[in-house]
Amino acid sequence: MQAFDTVRQRLRGLKALEGPFVPVDFSDAGGPPQALFLDWLEAAIAADIAEPHAMTLSTVDADGHPDARVLILKNVDDTGWYFAVSSESPKGRQIDVRPDVALTFYWQKLGRQVRIRGKAKALDEAICHQDFLARSPDARASVLLERQSERLDHPSSVDKAMAASRGRIDQNPDLTSAAWQVYVVVPTRIEFWQGATDRLHKRLLFQRANSNSAWERDLLWP
Repeated sequence: MQAFDTVRQRLRGLKALEGPFVPVDFSDAGGPPQALFLDWLEAAIAADIAEPHAMTLSTVDADGHPDARVLILKNVDDTGWYFAVSSESPKGRQIDVRPDVALTFYWQKLGRQVRIRGKAKALDEAICHQDFLARSPDARASVLLERQSERLDHPSSVDKAMAASRGRIDQNPDLTSAAWQVYVVVPTRIEFWQGATDRLHKRLLFQRANSNSAWERDLLWP
């Protein structure tokens, strides 16, 4: 118990939301949520935040158990937020069964967080192939292993399989994976959160009943 007390004390001693943060005025957010998101993303890039396009993808399996992992954002447009994974991976199989997902962005240096909830929609084969071929050779080779999250008996097996995958790509540079899938998250709920050192955080919520509905905007209590 003493060890846990020490951990608790150490965690309590760590600083959070130190700031200073740039004040936010949500009264200027009159357009669609994508426009505000892109403004915040550009601010994160300008602030030299490491991997500002990294996001947490949360899914739920067939038994209702949640999973979360960090992925890279591919694109944002009027339809939604894009990412790509192997459809044969655990997350791909979970999305196939239950397409309800959540995305979370956190830019610590700016004290900003964006939370997105919606449905992941699979895009057509041509888009998936184009995205796959835009990846680096090593990134393509790793997908072609087609064994993500399977039990690994010996680390050397990975090196041998990767060498074989790279060889396949060298022989056929246009080789793609049928399992590679690009998704767009069509949002129904988006929250923008601006942290504050005094904990009087600013929060703006966009929500709609479905993809054909108009966005409703509400400020939220901290």
